[in-house]
Amino acid sequence: MSSTLPALIPATAFGRPNWRLPHPPTMPSPKSAVEEFYVPRCPPTMNVSIPHLREAISSLESKMAFLLNQKNELESHLDQAVRLQSPILRLPSELLSSIFVTGVLEMGEDSLMVSTLMLVCRYWADVALNTPALWAKIFVSPHHSLERARRKIERSKTCPIDVSINYGPHTEHMSNVTEQITRAMDLFRPALCRTRSFHLCVPNRPQAHAALARCKEDAPLLRTLTIEICHAMQEDYSCLPLPLFNGHTPALRSCALTSFNFGWDLTLLSRLRTLKLDGYFNSHSPSPATLVSILRQCPTLEELTLRNLSDSESGPCVTTVENTQHPPTGKLIQLPRLKKASFHYVGSALTQHIFSQVTVPNLESLQMCYLQNVTPILQSLYAQALTRLPLRYLRIESSLFNEMTFVTLLRRLPSIVRLELVDIEDVSSYFLKVLSSSQPWICPRLESLTLDGCTSLEWEYLRSLIESRLPANSQAYSRQGIPLAPGITMLSSASAAAAAHARSKSHPNIRVTQPPVVFSAQRLRLVDVTRCSQISKEMVQWLRMYVADVKCEVTKGSWRDS
Repeated sequence: MSSTLPALIPATAFGRPNWRLPHPPTMPSPKSAVEEFYVPRCPPTMNVSIPHLREAISSLESKMAFLLNQKNELESHLDQAVRLQSPILRLPSELLSSIFVTGVLEMGEDSLMVSTLMLVCRYWADVALNTPALWAKIFVSPHHSLERARRKIERSKTCPIDVSINYGPHTEHMSNVTEQITRAMDLFRPALCRTRSFHLCVPNRPQAHAALARCKEDAPLLRTLTIEICHAMQEDYSCLPLPLFNGHTPALRSCALTSFNFGWDLTLLSRLRTLKLDGYFNSHSPSPATLVSILRQCPTLEELTLRNLSDSESGPCVTTVENTQHPPTGKLIQLPRLKKASFHYVGSALTQHIFSQVTVPNLESLQMCYLQNVTPILQSLYAQALTRLPLRYLRIESSLFNEMTFVTLLRRLPSIVRLELVDIEDVSSYFLKVLSSSQPWICPRLESLTLDGCTSLEWEYLRSLIESRLPANSQAYSRQGIPLAPGITMLSSASAAAAAHARSKSHPNIRVTQPPVVFSAQRLRLVDVTRCSQISKEMVQWLRMYVADVKCEVTKGSWRDS
């Protein structure tokens, strides 16, 4: 049986171990601590001085500043070299000058545009200053000084120039207008030989004569001449004593004269392409023979505008120039290039004589306003239309005519696109009835119809005209007047098309014989019923459903309905 008592442990197990404790650390003495942290100071060097050190530092700073300047200069050269790689800066000066001319001449105010170009950079400024065409348009007015005009003349060098002297009616009360005009003419006088266009606008005739009396030199490059006197009704019988520009204007092609009395010298009005006369009353107005003589000398005339010309009377300035050159004959004047003619408040004798003496086979635009009775003119146009008259635009305003003669003329004008009747009392609903029901169509290409102030027209006939020109089928024919496809009938109105469609559904087996192919009429795109009191607001709303553009008076009501 085993005992649970612990075993006996020998006494040697509890004796002193066989090892020794280390010696305790020895603390340093105060003298050794001082010796460890003490660093002896070096003795000062006698060869280095304070000013020498400061001078060395200053020299280093100078070298650093010099290097910094070199760095900035190199960076600027680098930026410039990078910018020079841009295509716009590598353009030659000639090409850049051509770009400037193309861009500036398309702007209205060229002076502002040129000043903006010169502010971009020095190179652009030099190119602009050395481009004479940029300084060719020269203006003199209360807002454009003579000094600026002088600079432009110098910079334009030998380039052809365009001169404009504009002192309108608002400057008539200025004290020095005549002096400014004469000084401007003295400035431009040496440059008349290279003047391409000349525009003069003054308040009265004495100022115009004082300015033009200085135009004694030849003008071989002059192409456009415009002389405008604002007070056309002023009674002044003074004439210009000398021929204008010494009578030598071989390149003159456009002439616009407003109340300028020059004795109707035919040497000035010859070989023209554009002729505009305005503001000649009583004795200042040209006689019919004078106008015919002028037209006879302009066989290449393209545009003729006569405004405010009364029938001539005897006066001191009416010469017998028409009797000395081109005596009146029965031969008609051929104007094959005349495309635009306009007559506003012209004497009936003048107008009738002109239309009886000329032939205009290519006339496209005609305006007749305030001409009293234009029936003889319509008869002359009808005689011309029997051969050729491609008229596209016709406007008659505040004039009298025979309605039957007018409708007969329209039958001979299938090329009419715009027809404007303003304040015409002689036109009635018969005119609209003929346009909507005649076959073949009258004016099949008509797109714009103006009935401003025509109060005698009835609404039902206008509605019939709109409906008759509506396409029966949007895909049946084009809008350019091309004939219909075989087997397709062109109906006269939208209601007729709807009825035909209903009949085809109710009788699908019945085959209807198709009539022959006809040409279609153009759909109206604009209708002007301004000042037509018989057209109500509801009628205007109906028109806007079928016409793209309807012009009428704005209904004056409360501010909420405006």
